[in-house]
Amino acid sequence: MCVDDILFATNDLGLLHETKKFLFSNFEMKDMGEVSYVIWIEIFHNRSQGLLGLSQKTYINKVLERLRMERCLASPVPI
Repeated sequence: MCVDDILFATNDLGLLHETKKFLFSNFEMKDMGEVSYVIWIEIFHNRSQGLLGLSQKTYINKVLERLRMERCLASPVPI
């Protein structure tokens, strides 16, 4: 069995280190460090404020470019 990527998110660093130690001892793997993008989603965090955020702005802009709509203007849409 082969897994290409795995992403962990936790506020418990002890649990993170235990999990990674277990996986390293049972599987061939490498730690790529902190992530900033995954599957077209930007991941940003502010540890001092305890914030974790996700954004698809880059993906949306790529779709707009592909559809030649990158210069379109946003307008309110009634819900």
